[in-house]
Amino acid sequence: MAASDPHQAADPEAVKRHPALFRAIRKRQNPRLRRTDITVTDDQAVKRAVKAASLGNAMEWFDFGIYSYLAVTIGHVFFPSGNDTTQLLSSFATFAVAFLVRPLGGMFFGPMGDKIGRKKVLALTMILMAIGTFAIGVIPSHDTIGIWAPVLLIVFRMLQGFSTGGEYGGASTFIAEYAPDKRRGFFGSFLEFGTLAGYVGAAGLVTALYAVLDTPQMESWGWRIPFLVAGPLGLVGLYLRLRLDETPAFQKLEGGTAHATEAADHVESTAKGDLAKIFRQYWPTLILCIALVGAYNITDYMLLSYMPTYLSDELGYSETHGLLILLVVMVFLMLIISRFGKMSDRFGRKPLLMAGMLGFLFLSLPAFLLIRQGSIVAITAGMLMLGLSLVCMLGTMSAALPALFPTNVRYGSLSVGYNLSASIFGGTTPLVITALISWSGSNLMPAYYAMAAALIGVIAVACMKETANKPLAGSPPSVETPEEAVELVEAQSPDPKF
Repeated sequence: MAASDPHQAADPEAVKRHPALFRAIRKRQNPRLRRTDITVTDDQAVKRAVKAASLGNAMEWFDFGIYSYLAVTIGHVFFPSGNDTTQLLSSFATFAVAFLVRPLGGMFFGPMGDKIGRKKVLALTMILMAIGTFAIGVIPSHDTIGIWAPVLLIVFRMLQGFSTGGEYGGASTFIAEYAPDKRRGFFGSFLEFGTLAGYVGAAGLVTALYAVLDTPQMESWGWRIPFLVAGPLGLVGLYLRLRLDETPAFQKLEGGTAHATEAADHVESTAKGDLAKIFRQYWPTLILCIALVGAYNITDYMLLSYMPTYLSDELGYSETHGLLILLVVMVFLMLIISRFGKMSDRFGRKPLLMAGMLGFLFLSLPAFLLIRQGSIVAITAGMLMLGLSLVCMLGTMSAALPALFPTNVRYGSLSVGYNLSASIFGGTTPLVITALISWSGSNLMPAYYAMAAALIGVIAVACMKETANKPLAGSPPSVETPEEAVELVEAQSPDPKF
């Protein structure tokens, strides 16, 4: 394969003898940008894309959140062993099952999204997620149909996990490819705003049910309500996604309505979602993605999914009490997350991600020591320490991860890397922490687990390249106004590269 820089491939003496020839070669390999190469974003289209992707993501995590927050009740309904720890472990094992099939969903939907488009695949994942969640709400209990109850629960959890395998990679790719380069962090942060909104909706509904229903009512029929709500929510999300156009970056890739000229020679010209190609050519970046996502997911699921169970099972709080405190923390994070997205555009992705990783590395143990004190003030303070560390990553990760991969394999690569990591580290977090506490007898194990994850995250962030305010790999620059595009063309050096 020819080197991209003729000076690297040629004899230095030859370069000196024929400077004009080598200048011509460089110009051919790095042609000047033309105005038509630069994508000028439509502000209203960007906002519609962000809204549809974020609302869809909120619905996905509403579905996952309700299972987490109902884990104790679901354990009683589907796994009546008589032992509370066994029931909880069984419930969390079923929670983890959905994550075990997520890589399969990522490998299926990701390359498909690179072949037929982001929009169509995101609509399909929405339909499947809604079906899986609604179906869980109508499964008869173990007392009614025996062993078939947990079997059906596992089947529909697997359908949820399979569909979610195509969700995050697609939604983050969708927003990243719509957003202008200088505001990708800000718009990307709304995807995780949707994640928090889904968790808040799930926690709020489950809290209300625990507050108004007694235990027999919850175990008889109350637990079904949040799952049944997912059906109508899925239809709303599907409607919003079907109204969108395909992303400008994918249109250029496909030769659609947006055309790139010779200046975009470095932009990939075909959309081949080749799974083998992803593993063969992009494995170093995949490993980096897996490490970043692993550290991020362990801390994310520990705080947003596992914490209510920790407060109730390990510290003796009621389910309602723990959920209310978590609700307050999550609403606070929703109010500030877009500011962290803006900060990542201004200061870079790496400083924000590093701050979040270091926060978990150094603050996890003090935070859990506070939480263990048991007072509302101490628990809230401890969870806010963890929440502020998490929001540094939440507000940045959805802009940082899509930029790791070029346009022609972005959906597939990100879906594979994200879901492999989420499967191994994220979904197993409640199960692993519960087992570690049972094995060690120490209720500080969540802090040690988060610190180990954060240490890996610190190394991964140190190894990644800064991508803030730069065009996505494999795509020409994206700006907000025609004037900005003109300035970009006029400001080129004699040998532009993008």
